[in-house]
Amino acid sequence: MANRFYIMNDCIFCHIIAGDIPCEKVYEDSHVLAFLDITPVNPGHTLVVPKEHYADMAGTPVPVLIHLIEVVQKVGNAVLKSGLAQGFNVGLNNGAAAGQSVLHTHFHIVPRNVNDGHSLWHGKKYVPGQATAVAAQLRRTML
Repeated sequence: MANRFYIMNDCIFCHIIAGDIPCEKVYEDSHVLAFLDITPVNPGHTLVVPKEHYADMAGTPVPVLIHLIEVVQKVGNAVLKSGLAQGFNVGLNNGAAAGQSVLHTHFHIVPRNVNDGHSLWHGKKYVPGQATAVAAQLRRTML
């Protein structure tokens, strides 16, 4: 069956979607593919990607993002029901500065168990007045 989606030549996810590169599929519909990450944080670590190429979340249409989140929830629930994990993290890296290594919108579903040896980032407190200024800056530039 021919792929009806445009393939970006340098995008590994587009090649996976096209079937040029094998993957372990977890879920697929006409617009979304979910497959196991080849370097999982924990077993069951799944990537959820739109079949249409969008470089990052900022450029992905809202209806596509809504469907992606619906699939993220479905796969996340399967992670829990399967017994692979007690919980899961959902992650999306938007841009190279945020750690996005494949420029194709994708969500990570990372199965988690108590004491699995992984931790999230460590936050820093705002200095007095900084939170108010940052919130105002975001409100002024909201799209």
